[in-house]
Amino acid sequence: MPRSDEQNRQARERARESILDAAIAVISERGASGASIAEITRRAGVAQGLVNYHFGSKDQLIAAIMDRWFDTLLGLPQAEGSPDEVLAGIIDAVMMATAFALPLQRAVLAMQQQPSTHRLFAESEERHAAGVTAAEDAVRSLFRARGAADPALEEVMLRSTLEGIFMKFAVYGDTYPLEDARRWVRRLYGLPEPEAPLPLESRPGEGEPRPRASGVV
Repeated sequence: MPRSDEQNRQARERARESILDAAIAVISERGASGASIAEITRRAGVAQGLVNYHFGSKDQLIAAIMDRWFDTLLGLPQAEGSPDEVLAGIIDAVMMATAFALPLQRAVLAMQQQPSTHRLFAESEERHAAGVTAAEDAVRSLFRARGAADPALEEVMLRSTLEGIFMKFAVYGDTYPLEDARRWVRRLYGLPEPEAPLPLESRPGEGEPRPRASGVV
């Protein structure tokens, strides 16, 4: 029995998502230059020609990964309440995304650093410029409500701190004290200690933290 138009549409969407997920995994392991279309489609379980069908080229596939990263960041859930409660919610949401989107984070981190793909990152950033600016302005409003002398700089430094944490977690994996880092950032901004740890496999460690690259090997 032939498939309906809706079934065909769903099959195409599944194939596209499989390619995108496989590309994220391969690039997170090998970098963009070391990720071949053959390996990506092998892991996705699809024909190589489907990359051209869905994305057009390897660069456009990479651009789709960048877009997913921005969509993930801009789609993080927002807490409600006082400025302190909202700021604590932002910190927690970023920590959760760091833990659960590790292959995506690692893939984008690798591509941000490479001259050959930095242009694609900049182009994706431009496509999401309105959302990025709105997110920045929302955080700056929080710092303004908290009485910060320079809300814009506070937002930049918060973003730098959280991005630094995700970069280190990408390098050190579960040996990086993510829950402890969450609590440290909260204390940095004078926020209350969380009532419970994030639902992560890692928990606050015992003794001194010793991040090691072997944590992701």
